[in-house]
Parts: sequence; C-alpha cells; structure tokens
Amino acid sequence: MTRIVLSRVGFGVVVLLVLSMFVFLLFFVAPGDPARTIAGDQATETLLRQIRASLGLDQPIYVQYATFLGNALHGDLGYSYHSQEPVLPLVLARIPETGSLVLGGVVVWLLIGIPIGVTSARWPGSLRDRIGQGFTLLGLSFPTFVLGMLFLFVLYFLPRQLGFSLFPAGGYVPITQDPLQWAWHLILPWFTLALVNAAIYARLTRGQLIDVLGEDYIRTARAKGLSELTVVYKHGMRSTLTPIITQLGADIAMLLGGVIIIEQVFTIPGIGALAVTSVTNEDRPVIIGVVLLGGCFVVVANVVVDVLYGLLDPRVRASH
Repeated sequence: MTRIVLSRVGFGVVVLLVLSMFVFLLFFVAPGDPARTIAGDQATETLLRQIRASLGLDQPIYVQYATFLGNALHGDLGYSYHSQEPVLPLVLARIPETGSLVLGGVVVWLLIGIPIGVTSARWPGSLRDRIGQGFTLLGLSFPTFVLGMLFLFVLYFLPRQLGFSLFPAGGYVPITQDPLQWAWHLILPWFTLALVNAAIYARLTRGQLIDVLGEDYIRTARAKGLSELTVVYKHGMRSTLTPIITQLGADIAMLLGGVIIIEQVFTIPGIGALAVTSVTNEDRPVIIGVVLLGGCFVVVANVVVDVLYGLLDPRVRASH
C-alpha cells in the first residue's frame, strides 16, 4: 500500500509540473500586456518598462518560468495584478466557501442517488425502478443554472412576494460565525449541485449493482439463506463501491477547483467566482494559481481513491 501511495504521489508531482509549464506558456503567449493592466491606459512607456522589469517580464520565457517554479516551490505564486495581494493566500482564502458547497452537495447527492440506484437494482423493471429511471432522466435533463434559477424563483422570490421568507437568495456565512446561518444559506446551492449529480450516481449504482447481483457468489450467498439486505448491502455493495469511489474522487476534485455556475447564481465568493473575476481582469497570476490548486485537488483525490481501492479490494494490495 505504501508503494502505491508513493508512486501515485510521484506521478502527481510530474503532472503538476507539466500542468504548471503548459499554463505558464499559455498565458505567456496570450494577448494583452500585464504592465498595462497594472498601470492603466494612461501610463507612460517609461513606467511600463519599469513595471515589466520589476515583474521580470523583460526576461526570456525560460528564465521567467524557472523563477516562477522556484518561487512556487517556496509557496510564492506571485502577486495579483489587480489587487496587488499575494496569490496563494488570496486563493486559499476561498477554499472554505467552495469546500462547504462541494462537500455538503456531495453528502446530499450520495444520500439521494445511491438509495435510488439500489432500489432500482433490487427491483428492475418494477414501478420503483421506473420512478428511479424517471428521476435520473429528469436530473440529467436540467442544466445546473436552470435548476438554480428555478429554486431561487420558487423558494426565494415567490415567498418574498407573499410576505415571508424561506431561504436567502445567496451569499455565504462562515460556519465558525454561525453554523445554522451557514447551512441555511447553503441549502439551495447544495440541492442545486446535488440533484444533477444524484441522477448520475443513481444510474451508476443501478447499472453496477444489477451486474453484481447476477454474480455466482451472490447466488451462493442467497442459497445459504442470508437475508436479502445482507446480500445486497454487505456483499453486493462492496463490489459496487469501487466504480462509485472512482467517479466520486474525480467529481470532488473537479468541483473543488471551482463550482463556477452555482457560485455565480448564488453569489458565493468561492474559487469559481475568483476565477471568473480574474479572467475578466486579465489577472494571470491568480488564474495560474487557481489552475494549479485544481491540479493539486485532482492529485490528492487520486491518491485517496487508490488508498480506498486497497481497503475495499485486497487484490489491489496483493498485486503490489
């Protein structure tokens, strides 16, 4: 197991190195002048040359990248062109907002999607299965922003028109400040994120569990007189969890990189909102910082998934 983790961490470091190189090159050749962005349209050429020299923009690209990489290894991703704040603290400060949204949404969609998938797999072709399939089709048909706007209209705007309040329109309250307000402000974003993904996990769980329940060892367990719940949840779900964990690790990593649409709809100042603002302002250091943070999430998620593989399937440990 230790060798698995070490090999995945080493591979992840290589991936991050290549990602940093491509992102840096992409923004180096992108149109626009960072010095002009910082100094404004009325800046003189003398001032622009001074800014380029102070930022190292007058150096060859390989020198700029080597300087950037060396600073990054020491936790320095440079300064925002727009706010002049250090990039790393600026990006890390947004993690609680995005993390609260993503982790809460994950809990909700697992609590909805997996039971629906299990129910459909236990009674395929039944009314329960058709209802579950209808939920899956409906969830996959709704774009996230449409679902978010629908929730705001039905659960915020209409109640306000009638003189009372159910949920806030958006925003974020830190959990350390008020846990109840934190949850109240995130309920609508959680369900907006969860319903679409719950449909995906319901379909994935149903398909995997139907295949597993047809295996010989499942028929043997039933022949031994084990209860159906024991057969399904103790034996069947153990094998079904492997692809679910793979999908979950990838989804969490990608979403932690910025839930852009939901953060925009519900005005949550998370990583996605920071990315949108940085693109609008042509704030290249912040964009690079967001991309690298997303890459770190993907690497960590893959390591965690591999460890869980080893815990769920002894054959993985035996092969290493």
